[in-house]
Amino acid sequence: MSFDSLGLSETLLLAVKQTGYTQPTPIQAQSIPTILTGKDLMAAAQTGTGKTAGFTLPLLQLLGGKPPVNSNRCRALVLTPTRELAAQVQESIQTYGKNEGLRSTVVFGGVNINPQMKALRRGVDVLVATPGRLLDLFQQNAIQFTDIEVLILDEADRMLDMGFIRDIRKILSKLPRQRQNLMFSATFSDEIRKLAKTICTKPIEIDVAPRNSTVDAIIQKLYHVTKENKAALLSYLLGKSNDQTLVFSRTKHGANKLAKQLNKANITAAAIHGNKSQNQRTLALANFKQNKVQVLVATDIAARGIDIDLLAQVINFDLPHVAEDYVHRIGRTGRAGASGVAISLVSPDEKKQLRAIERLIKFTITEEDIDSDFIPSAHKPAPEPKQKQGNRTAKSSKQNRRRKPKPSSSGGKEDSGQSKKNHSVKPKQKVKHRTNKTEKPSSVWNQNFKSKTSK
Repeated sequence: MSFDSLGLSETLLLAVKQTGYTQPTPIQAQSIPTILTGKDLMAAAQTGTGKTAGFTLPLLQLLGGKPPVNSNRCRALVLTPTRELAAQVQESIQTYGKNEGLRSTVVFGGVNINPQMKALRRGVDVLVATPGRLLDLFQQNAIQFTDIEVLILDEADRMLDMGFIRDIRKILSKLPRQRQNLMFSATFSDEIRKLAKTICTKPIEIDVAPRNSTVDAIIQKLYHVTKENKAALLSYLLGKSNDQTLVFSRTKHGANKLAKQLNKANITAAAIHGNKSQNQRTLALANFKQNKVQVLVATDIAARGIDIDLLAQVINFDLPHVAEDYVHRIGRTGRAGASGVAISLVSPDEKKQLRAIERLIKFTITEEDIDSDFIPSAHKPAPEPKQKQGNRTAKSSKQNRRRKPKPSSSGGKEDSGQSKKNHSVKPKQKVKHRTNKTEKPSSVWNQNFKSKTSK
């Protein structure tokens, strides 16, 4: 099957051809004709199988040839859970819609809202947004939902996992009842399916692969290693090749710490997570895509929008608490039919997460032996406790210098030597010194008191 048989216009087929794609993926082959009929859709597919193009291409065709949109209005609304994913969808719309004459914009938090309000004044055909920023713009009358014809929820499961359910319901209450609803996700739990059926009207369900499955082209393997030696083993594995690698950390602090350790080991790395500003996140992702850094250390939420062609491998430095996140993580590699490698570093305290992951994907991950030439001490960074201890000794030496008593006039080398030998003399000398000082004010006060009484 080719794109020519899906019912797309000549201009869209030309844009697809210019991107280098010749055959649609299974999710694209089934979703594009369905969306063009105007029916509601629920689609579940593996991560990296082309879901974004699966709704972008038919959406652009549905909106084409219509009169200009009114100010502060939009015809299609795409909701995503993260800024990176929103930017990725907008990039896809611009790539495939460059010959369509449609306007689109993307809005998300973490950046100045004024340019976004200015872009919406002209009106847009497609608005890509995160729920929180969209509600902010709605409350400021920067956007109205009265003209919306198509609603798309991308990565719907993650939006609900991240606590966006209340925001989504607020948005849904403002939308016109007559609209086309499309839900795309890599995974669909039973709860998500129940919610989807309340949003969609008699939706057509497409499931091109078993739920929570992983792409067959991805080679999955793991190393059993202690938590203390994880960073050393990661540096060792990354040092064996120059392949670009996406490394997953469970926490934001861990991502920062790991990126610093890799840079110290002469492995170029950058961190991306929710505490980073949008400019920092955009710069880190751009440097990674342009091959300026070898490693991008990311948290699960920030990585949802990372779409990089021919990414060689993904490494789980920490196993995720939620087994479904493993599917999303390794789906960053092996995209669009390409092969990829997914490596997990498993410490003894993560065996429970490993069992949950293997039960979910119904696959036993291959265990690899650590190379005999791997020496943890050679790769391990200087331990932090020693650095802290060094700081304490430095501080104590400064305090000792401050506490050092002034040499007396009669003293000499013998006195200084004696004070060095017997440290207990110091506080006694200070106490005596303070006592002498307190006597002077009291004697002065007595003199003044006596002079006043005599007067």
